[in-house]
Amino acid sequence: MTDIALVTGASGFVGSAVARALVARGLHVRVLMRPTASRANIETLDVEPVTGDMRDLDSMTAAMRGARWFFHVAADYRLWARDPGEIERNNLLGARAAMGAALRCGVERVVYTSSVAALKPGDGVQSGVAVDETARHTADSVIGAYKRSKLVAERAVERLIAEQNLPAVIVSPSTPIGPRDIKPTPTGRIIVEAATGKIPAFVDTGLNLVHVDDVAAGHLLALDKGRVGENYILGGDDVALETMLADIAALTGRKPPRLKLPRAPLFPLAWGAEAVARLTGKEPFLTADALRMSRTRMFFRSDKAKAELGYSARPYRAGLEDALAWFGRHGYLTKGAGA
Repeated sequence: MTDIALVTGASGFVGSAVARALVARGLHVRVLMRPTASRANIETLDVEPVTGDMRDLDSMTAAMRGARWFFHVAADYRLWARDPGEIERNNLLGARAAMGAALRCGVERVVYTSSVAALKPGDGVQSGVAVDETARHTADSVIGAYKRSKLVAERAVERLIAEQNLPAVIVSPSTPIGPRDIKPTPTGRIIVEAATGKIPAFVDTGLNLVHVDDVAAGHLLALDKGRVGENYILGGDDVALETMLADIAALTGRKPPRLKLPRAPLFPLAWGAEAVARLTGKEPFLTADALRMSRTRMFFRSDKAKAELGYSARPYRAGLEDALAWFGRHGYLTKGAGA
């Protein structure tokens, strides 16, 4: 019988890429889906969908029976919510239930998808220092509900590894870009907005960008070669936001934005956007937490994954090209579509 790999989050961006990589390897891939989740990202994949909820231990246990390997990729990835605590509860409860089911079912190996959100970037926007897995956030240093949620969930998984011998390897993707960003993610929204000429200015910040398919390949490398209890950054290129926007402009035949804005005057705009979002329920494009995070260049090093796993990533511009091509084919770059 073909070995079974269970994947959560396969309806989403990173999870669908992981599921595709596992199918390509020839495994029987079982994907946990919420009843309301879109199946667009897996409709052409030879996978076994099962209905369940990552936050429910019994639901996770039922989905995991017979699986040899487990990839917990699902997460509530929002930078804003009417109730910020909901993001933290979803990701923490999801990690606890999923890992509890893995222990209950005796899976051979778990690959847990954390995030560089749980790592502390170098201090100051001008520092430009790329940090590694040892640069750990604390509850006091982390900014925003999403980053806090990934921090507390990662710590919960680490405790289960140490105290209950959970056979888990942790991977921390940086900022993935590329095809099948169906929601889209916050970074995907930036790409769409920039490609349609809706970002006339920028702040001085930077982030680490990586092709989503390289992140997926890193997950399989972690399964094969990762050491239980270790954390591996799956990153790509460190890129200034100004450079990213200029590259998007070049790829779409637009003029790049030239106006660099100070942050302070933008906070009232962010607060206003959040006030509107509380009424509409639609996540705002600009948030106060995003502005606070932008004070630091979020640069990261993947040296450990390269040395121990054999991980590699293509140039980030290839991810931009694939993202723009996918967004274009699916109508996101047409006025009023996609977002």
